[in-house]
Amino acid sequence: MTTLRQRITRALDARSHRGVAPGPHDIRIERDLEVPMTDGTVLLADRIVPLEADATLPTILIRGPYGRRGPLADAARMLAYEGYPVVFQSCRGTWGSAGTFTPQVDEQRDGIDTVRWLRAQPWFTGRLVMYGQSYMGYTQWAVAGRLATEEPALAPDAHIMLITMPDFGAVTWDNGAFSLRNSLGWTRMMVRMRKGGLALLGQALPDRRLARAFDVLPLGAGDRAAAGETVHWYQDWLRHESLADEYWTQQSHTASVTDVTAPIAMVTGWYDIFLPWQLRSHRRLVAAGNAPRLTLGPWGHVSPGLNAPAHLDTLDLLRSTFSDEPSTRASLVRAFQTGAEAWHDLEEWPPADAVPQAWFLHPDGTFGTGSPRGGTTAYDYDPQEPTPAVGGPSLNPDSGPVDNAAHESRADVAVFRGATLAAPLDVAGEPVARIRVRATAPSVDVFVRLTDVHPDGRSMTVCDGIRRVGSVATAASDPEPDADGFREVEVRLWPTFHRFLPGHRVSVQVSSGAHPRYSRNPGTGERALTAEETVVAHVELSHEGPHASRLELPVRDAARDASGSPASGEGA
Repeated sequence: MTTLRQRITRALDARSHRGVAPGPHDIRIERDLEVPMTDGTVLLADRIVPLEADATLPTILIRGPYGRRGPLADAARMLAYEGYPVVFQSCRGTWGSAGTFTPQVDEQRDGIDTVRWLRAQPWFTGRLVMYGQSYMGYTQWAVAGRLATEEPALAPDAHIMLITMPDFGAVTWDNGAFSLRNSLGWTRMMVRMRKGGLALLGQALPDRRLARAFDVLPLGAGDRAAAGETVHWYQDWLRHESLADEYWTQQSHTASVTDVTAPIAMVTGWYDIFLPWQLRSHRRLVAAGNAPRLTLGPWGHVSPGLNAPAHLDTLDLLRSTFSDEPSTRASLVRAFQTGAEAWHDLEEWPPADAVPQAWFLHPDGTFGTGSPRGGTTAYDYDPQEPTPAVGGPSLNPDSGPVDNAAHESRADVAVFRGATLAAPLDVAGEPVARIRVRATAPSVDVFVRLTDVHPDGRSMTVCDGIRRVGSVATAASDPEPDADGFREVEVRLWPTFHRFLPGHRVSVQVSSGAHPRYSRNPGTGERALTAEETVVAHVELSHEGPHASRLELPVRDAARDASGSPASGEGA
């Protein structure tokens, strides 16, 4: 008989997956199963068992550091309601699992040990699916390629990869810039989870301590300022600025992405912190002959609107792969076009007909396809008054487009506006900025943002990107300056699928920071861990010659998009 607590939990799970009714099965939960690792460490897992279900359906494994119960396990329970048994394990050093939690480093070893243990259990159903978002997706990448090549009999039979990527180093040090808001904010959250109690409850409240810690120099003092203690992994992240360091290469699984041959479903959002890298993994799999199902929606990392479509995509893959039911998808790629506010079924991502088109930055503040006639644009960047971040992908729920109008009035932000559009302009892919820049400081950041200027004056974010030059980590890859001291700095912006409507204007801004999304660049070129001194950078952008500062927009023929279906809420 279903208890009152179970009925309440089911209702809350349905609410978090708005628009999707939970499946017909009641569930029971076996708590704190002990899973031994080869080094003797014991990790804990819960087994969620659907009652009166088909015993041949695959077992689903989730591995993560955020807890196994309560609201954090709603997706696992939703799968169990559909008849799929779920094993939800806490990573080493989290939520009762023994050992020390060192993010990413132990997940391959522990994941393989767990898969081996799971397949040996008498209740295992014979087929294995790994599932999860964010860190729970990384734990899949940690084992997927290696098992596929070295122990194929153990390898998962399918993967559900939600808002994730195989190399967290690349998002921590994004083109040489330290992702302070995410890195320090996540560290603060994990310390609170370990402490539990009131510390964990405080996660839902505004965090003034964290806000103050963002401004601390050197960066190596940030963890103590935010969390009240020195956190070993945060120190390691700062100590290893170069992604070529063994610290990062040992936990990167990008090279083994193409070894995975099992079916994969991917879901991500245009404002997710992992978006560029997830889409690059998708392209690599496509090139290797294992095209995943891909859904790209108008979501950030923690958007509640992502839950329902992710669940439906998961069920579609599971049923078509393991129950011989036809897929409900019209295409492998389903993408939401912002601006047009419509869903599209695409043959591939990015669309093959998206052609790079050079738009030049002009010294008079205009922006367009005509070549400039020379000149420079200048501004000063002061690390003591850093250019602030305005929105952008984050671990917060407010990651969607924001109005940049007030921000663009700052003296340290250079703005270039296109002419009013007479026809729609579709951009689909990764815009690439090539900014010719010189600065008086030894090190400088180049931050570029594409915006959509509405007729009412709002300048709404479309996508952006950053590239640091002159740092310890970028020295080997920094472009050489020309005779006048200008470097052509390539900045790859976040992928986008956006329609600029008639009456709107395409606009781009260039600055040298987005604090605290990215830590301020002190300008000295010293190591990020210990740098305290700052210098003001006088920055100039060149509009001279055929290689003048420009943005290459992947432009599509808007007439091809008549097949788009209007958006209905946040779901797909």
